[in-house]
Amino acid sequence: MSYCVNCGVELDKDAAKCPLCQTPVVNPVCPVDTTIPPNFPVERREVEPVNHREVAVLLSALYGVVGLCCVVLNLLFWWRGMPWSAIVAGACAMLWVWTVLPLLLRSLHSIFLVGLDLLAVAGFLWVIALAVDGGSWLGQLALPIWWGCSVVILFLWYILPLRSILSRCMLVLGSCVVLMLWLELCIDLFLGGYRPMWSLVVAVVGVTLMVPLLIIRYRPDLRREVRRRFHF
Repeated sequence: MSYCVNCGVELDKDAAKCPLCQTPVVNPVCPVDTTIPPNFPVERREVEPVNHREVAVLLSALYGVVGLCCVVLNLLFWWRGMPWSAIVAGACAMLWVWTVLPLLLRSLHSIFLVGLDLLAVAGFLWVIALAVDGGSWLGQLALPIWWGCSVVILFLWYILPLRSILSRCMLVLGSCVVLMLWLELCIDLFLGGYRPMWSLVVAVVGVTLMVPLLIIRYRPDLRREVRRRFHF
């Protein structure tokens, strides 16, 4: 085994020169072995990019086959008179929107894709309500909760990339507090009366965590000290 006399790097048996400093290798005791295969590839090749349309076609075929098979089974073996295949087909359609549309609409802004994902969730809830005859809970419970979650998700998706990490933490905590208050409001109104309980506990915890972050956010010296200690 040879070593470079200039930089001391250990050289491979097939190395004719140092890979770092390009010093020629001259060692009569251990001559360069040109018969062994090189350690590094001689030809430069690049990995071909993934064809997103091919992946989209594959996923579309998968979801379509699953939904179609469930519909056929449901028609052949009607189980308790419930069209359960509609739920499976709706889930496949929702997954198609989640996974295939981003591959086909790559130039579209991400917030519009998130909006389409949320609309797919609403459509899936509507399919479930049709399958189980749940029109009452759909309009009075599911859709109001979906509306609140959609507003919070779209708001955070739009605003978080424009803010610092402290502002992001405060926005996430505040959004969670608002969402929990809205969730209990929807549930209580559906059950017959608004009696806030557990959402107030969540709100107190969230506000308690937000106050220190707010102080750190608007105190430059304290903010620099926190960033120095936590490395962000």
